[in-house]
Amino acid sequence: MRNLGLVIALVLVVGLIVAGGAIFTVAQVEQAIVLRLGEPVPGRGLITEPGLHFKIPFIENVVYIDNRILSAESPNLEVLAADNQRLEVDSFVRYRIIDALRFYQTVGGVLGANNQLASVLNSAVRRVLSEANQQQIVRDERAALMVKIREQADAEAHKFGVAVIDARIRRVDLPAQISEKVFGRMQTERAREAAEYRAQGAEQAQKITAKADRDVIVIKAEAQRQADQVKGEGDAERNRIFAESYGKDPDFFAFYRSMQAYETAFKSGDTRFLVDPKSDFFRFFGSPQGARPAASDPKTELPAPQRR
Repeated sequence: MRNLGLVIALVLVVGLIVAGGAIFTVAQVEQAIVLRLGEPVPGRGLITEPGLHFKIPFIENVVYIDNRILSAESPNLEVLAADNQRLEVDSFVRYRIIDALRFYQTVGGVLGANNQLASVLNSAVRRVLSEANQQQIVRDERAALMVKIREQADAEAHKFGVAVIDARIRRVDLPAQISEKVFGRMQTERAREAAEYRAQGAEQAQKITAKADRDVIVIKAEAQRQADQVKGEGDAERNRIFAESYGKDPDFFAFYRSMQAYETAFKSGDTRFLVDPKSDFFRFFGSPQGARPAASDPKTELPAPQRR
């Protein structure tokens, strides 16, 4: 009985091992290839449905193939454009495995596919970009060129069982030694343009300043002319009024002018002068009618007024 139990236990262990080797699962993001002695099993070699599946243990094995969109990078590639301009291009492709059996038989796995697609991408980039100039590659026709690269890469990639979904040019630069020369020329050109703009600005500033100075002189001269004209008209009007006043009443006009002269002469100030009080200047002091004083007697002569 003891030997029988041992045999049963051994059989169960072997059965579990065999059952474990006969069962495998396929995830949602992958597909599987069932191989027998390295060759796909006829009729069920490719499994695309996710879930639990079976195989013959110890004889058949399973290879899993990714069913998602994959990426293959291309190293920096130096390309000669149609205008003989050397460019460094950094590009990549997105692809999906559409024929798992061919994929496995031709490239073996994702690493082999990436290597093959990098070579295919390099060839497509060289062919397409060699037919375009720098301006088209960098700006004008970049999207159209990437479509051409994708189409050519996709046609080559089908023999590996993959389809290229997208191809992109990540970056386009000039080689380092050429970039330095180009940047040097750009700096020189910008410095020349800056100097030219400064010279034009200085010229315009001088023109504006000269025009402003000329306008100032013209405006001042015109203002002075108008002021002199107005002043002359005012003086003429004043003289006319004085003349009319004098004609109407010469005595009152003489009296009024003398009063103005007294007011002006006797204003406070530092100026001093001596005047004979019987002079004609003071004729209205002695008589309201302005009678001229008699000749002065030296003995009775009054002291002359002093003005400060």
